[in-house]
Formats: sequence, structure tokens, C-alpha cells
Amino acid sequence: MNRSKSEEESQRPYYLGVDIGGTKLAVSLFEIDSSTIAKREQMATGKQSDPAECLNRVIDTARTWIERRNAPPRAVGVSVGGMFDRHTGCMKQAPHLPKWDGFPIVETIRTHLNVPVFAENDANACALAEWKYGAGVGTRNLIFLTFGTGLGGGLILDGRLYRGTSGLAGEIGAIRVAENGPAIRNKPGCLEGFASGAGIASYAESVRAETPDTILPLHPTAKDVVEAARKNDPFAVSIMNQCSAQLGKGLAILIDLLNPEVIILGSIFARSESLIRPAMEQAITEEAMPEAVSACRIVPAKLGESIGDFAAATVAEIH
Repeated sequence: MNRSKSEEESQRPYYLGVDIGGTKLAVSLFEIDSSTIAKREQMATGKQSDPAECLNRVIDTARTWIERRNAPPRAVGVSVGGMFDRHTGCMKQAPHLPKWDGFPIVETIRTHLNVPVFAENDANACALAEWKYGAGVGTRNLIFLTFGTGLGGGLILDGRLYRGTSGLAGEIGAIRVAENGPAIRNKPGCLEGFASGAGIASYAESVRAETPDTILPLHPTAKDVVEAARKNDPFAVSIMNQCSAQLGKGLAILIDLLNPEVIILGSIFARSESLIRPAMEQAITEEAMPEAVSACRIVPAKLGESIGDFAAATVAEIH
């Protein structure tokens, strides 16, 4: 007897993933047997987004999918775009999502769906995803840097996710690489003030008034800077080179300290590698030990725009 498509779907094991970011939130269905994202819905977030309202929409979507499958997911994985306390299941210190600070993300989803729910900060989740399905497959020592709105890091050391004593391992964006710079973390000169979307935009704006001969607006975004640099605007090219050099200094610290096999860079690097790599590599060559540099590849994230969905699903998978 031939089975209907819905009957076939109901037999396929799956995870649900929830990817919470500073500008968007996505819920996805990850089919385990094929390692594919079968369904996905997205909504906007931002500084005024209400966590209860957003998660209610996630829960409604999840319930619809569960009903259609006539079977619950094996687990729900959550990738949280900010500092995250695994013990409480809450986001903390969330500058891009201030209303989410302290909100019980894990407990809310678990209570409404009655399935196991696990969560990690987005850098850890993306490190796991690239390790299992992306550019880090087959490695044991991997560093992933988000390089999106902010700059967070996830560490796979000796084949295991390393979280640190209080879950804050990998916060490379907090390292000071210059005496002055955008105070993205209330810390002028920190790496995130140069190597992040917010940092690039802030740095460009801080010196924009000194350079009237540029196509950049007075209040540029990181996208504005990248697009202007692609058009060979001298000011934008200079900003990208300076930010890329500071990124290289930060990576040199990681290379010397952790001796990784691969460093995987997300979002902005994946989209703008040709603008970033030259100055970044020059700084690494000048700063890091040659033996450690020669053992390490630096590559863009392989999962591309799907990395958040894979990250959330991988969190569900590894627990």
C-alpha cells in the first residue's frame, strides 16, 4: 500500500530549532535522516521586540508542525544571540535585545511544547554546527567567530565544546586590541569595536566627519561601508583595512594561545572575504608565531545563510 506524503513525514525523526538573533528570529524543522532543513519561518526582532510575543509565535508554529507530523520532535534546540546562562535558561546582558534580559526562554518553550529543550549562545551553537556539518568537519580543535552584529566566539577543543567555568569562554570580542576605538562593550579599543557590524559602523561614523570626500552617509551602516569599499571609495577602503588589521591582531592571539586547526569566520567575513583577508593576514603574519600560523586555516563559514538553523538543530542533537 502506498503511503501518503503526510504519513511518510510522520515517520521521519526531527528536531525543531529556534535561532534568536538581534534582527531576526527563525524557527525551523530539521529532518535527522537527511540532515536538511525541511521547514522554516522567520520574524523580525530588535531592541523593542517582546520575548513573550515572539516565543508565542514560535510555539504556535511548532504546534502546527507537530500536529501535521502527528509526532513530537526528539528535542528543541535554541541558539541565543547574546550571553546566555545555561543554568537558568535565560539570556543575560543582551544589548541588542534588552527586553529579553532575564526572560526564561528554555522554560517557556519546554512548558508549552512538553518536549526536551536545550540552548547555547549563538557562537557555541554555530561552532557545533560548522564542526558537524560545515567547514570544521573532521577537525578536533576549531574556533568559530560570529562576526555579525557583534563578535562572539565558540571553541571546540580536543573534540569537545569548551564553555569555560561560567559559560563565558570564547568572548574574544572583549579583548582590547587598541588604546582607543568604539566602546561597543563599554570598553574602548575592544576587538568587537572593530570586527563586528556594530563596530565597523561606529568606527566609520566616528571618523566620517574628518573625511568629507566620501560616498558614505554621515551615519553609515557596516553594509554601507562594505558596499562603498567595493566601489573603491578610499575612505571606506581605509576603514575596512583598519578593521581587518585589528581582526588579524585578535586572531593572532587565538592562534598563539590555542593552536587551532581552523578558525571559521561567519557573516561579514563570509560575504566580504576579499576586502578583509589581505590586511587580516598581514597582521596575523606580523603578530603570531609562524609555526602556529602554518598549522591553522582561516575560512568562511560553509553553512552560509543557513548557519543559524543548523546551529539550533545541532544544539538539540548534541544533548
